[in-house]
Amino acid sequence: MTGQFILIVEDETDIIELLTFNLEREGYRVESARTGEEGLEKARRLAPDLILLDLMLPKVDGLEVCKLLRAKDSTRHIPVIMLTAKGEEADVVTGLEVGADDYVAKPFSPKVLIARIRAALRRNSEEAAESANIIRAGEVSIDPGRHEVKIDGRRIDLTPTEFALLTCLAKRPGWVYSRNQLVDEVRGTDTIVTDRAVDVQVAGLRKKMGKHGHLVETVRGIGYKFREL
Repeated sequence: MTGQFILIVEDETDIIELLTFNLEREGYRVESARTGEEGLEKARRLAPDLILLDLMLPKVDGLEVCKLLRAKDSTRHIPVIMLTAKGEEADVVTGLEVGADDYVAKPFSPKVLIARIRAALRRNSEEAAESANIIRAGEVSIDPGRHEVKIDGRRIDLTPTEFALLTCLAKRPGWVYSRNQLVDEVRGTDTIVTDRAVDVQVAGLRKKMGKHGHLVETVRGIGYKFREL
């Protein structure tokens, strides 16, 4: 029994009943909405773990609903599987382009749909776990797993030493590190680092960070810290 919550946005009663029966049998909690407007409202209010979204809805169709879901911080992370009766390649491509995670063409096999749901939920769980390790400070994000730094959404290229310095400082904003402590942190990266060489590395790091370089602050006579935001 999963206990995970799935929102069905579908205007056909028989499909809602079929989906609800099969999902509840697998242990999912289920809620439904019959229009795009209602689906958006329930998605924002109830925060489901996954949304099954029909492509052909009255007034606000599934594509527009998906766009609006992805545009809101509170709903952009929710996996969306689109249900389409058309099965045309153009509809599938459009759905994926506006942010759907997967699609299932009608008529569908409940077993296949359940498998797709499980896969989407698993991927989302894995991504959430990875995201939890990302260090964020304003417009700066540091992903230790991918060894990647983004500022204002753009990746910046850092040397291993610069990356190690930034990660060390950003993990504990406001905490002052001496140069000797930073040397210990970055030992074994791309170059031999001395306490004075730290100053050179920090200068290069600030330059690459552009207008956000001020986040790495000098603490006179001691070392450096990352500014608390």
